[in-house]
Amino acid sequence: MIKKISQIFKIEDLKNRILFVLGMFAIFRVMANIPMPGMDPDRLEEFFAQFQVFEFANVFTGGTMDRFSIAMLGLGPYITAVIVIQLLTMVFPKLEKMYKEEGEQGRQKINQYGRLLTVPFAILQTFGMLTLFQNQGVINPLSTVDMIASIATVTAGTVFLMWLGELISEKGIGNGVSLLIFAGIISSVPAQMYEALITWDITQAPSYLLFIALAVFIIAAVVLVNEARRNIPVSYAKRVKGRKVYGGSSTYIPLNINPAGVIPIIFALSLLAMPPMIAQILAESFGAGAVGSIAESAVRFLENPWVQGFAYFILVFLFTFFYTAVTFDPNNVANNLKKMGGFIPGIRPGKPTEGHIRYILNRVLTVGAFYLATIAVMPSIIAGITGVGTFQFLIGGASILIIVSVVLDTMRQINAQLQMREYEEI
Repeated sequence: MIKKISQIFKIEDLKNRILFVLGMFAIFRVMANIPMPGMDPDRLEEFFAQFQVFEFANVFTGGTMDRFSIAMLGLGPYITAVIVIQLLTMVFPKLEKMYKEEGEQGRQKINQYGRLLTVPFAILQTFGMLTLFQNQGVINPLSTVDMIASIATVTAGTVFLMWLGELISEKGIGNGVSLLIFAGIISSVPAQMYEALITWDITQAPSYLLFIALAVFIIAAVVLVNEARRNIPVSYAKRVKGRKVYGGSSTYIPLNINPAGVIPIIFALSLLAMPPMIAQILAESFGAGAVGSIAESAVRFLENPWVQGFAYFILVFLFTFFYTAVTFDPNNVANNLKKMGGFIPGIRPGKPTEGHIRYILNRVLTVGAFYLATIAVMPSIIAGITGVGTFQFLIGGASILIIVSVVLDTMRQINAQLQMREYEEI
């Protein structure tokens, strides 16, 4: 590892790329600490303590939300826009054709649509968050002009972060958007370490040791499952053209154990956030009336940790199947194999191949969905067992999946750059 780090800093181009990424991280953190006016810090802290779903969103945006900063939404609207565009490519044949048949030019058009869709999503999300904050007394009531100015500022912050992410992808190393999200999650580590130090109690030592042991085990399990594949063997028939023989090779179709990544967790959290918010608003609006009493009971029920945990687990499990069904079509895979003269040994081409792939996919997805749902609720489980909730990013949820994915992907790209330089020297 020390040798590899020294090699990185000896290669001027690679060193400049890494320094460029670190510079973009610094700009992102400056934006995350520029607050919007009119905030009540105490009420904001109470709000995040009340709505646990927004506490996750705050970690996901790098702490920009609980600071009420100009980048309070982070890259959330952009990620939502990209997901929507991906889903639309499966619904509208024209978009699907553009993405699959027009090559790099088609993908660039799809990416441009995602950028354009980010703006209305950012406007809607900013308006919703500002309205919620006003209803909760987190910020002072805004006039129409102030509301428009605030929406424009936060939307501009999201678009600027999107641009920073694309700059990192172009001039740095790794995926820019993923790296910015990674930087936002990691940025909370110093504050969490400080909090752990000032609240340290020697009687909690066994709990902390158990927490560390479980954290190491869970991180190792996440890395193992994240890299796991189920390979379906594929063979290609030999073809004779003139005096030459083509084909006859063997390969495989790789199926990830977790093909959906963190998308089901994001979907589940978005859905879980809506009912408590709506019930809370109804309870405050109707007061002691019948509707207000029902809404108040709904709030207490929905805020029960067991109810939230169970609903979270089920939603993540179901969304894993849903998202994979939208993005991976066994019929297309079977047809492409048939066109290229490929076949799965022992399985007839066409419908039997499709059925075989679907059968394996469903088995793999059952394991992957259970794994993802377990990782999603793991912070609450471990915090309940050990009583240590300070470093929840180490024990599960989208945070650990993002950290593992980004670190592994960046390491692969750095290794590829180093190997390329070695070949050039030879």
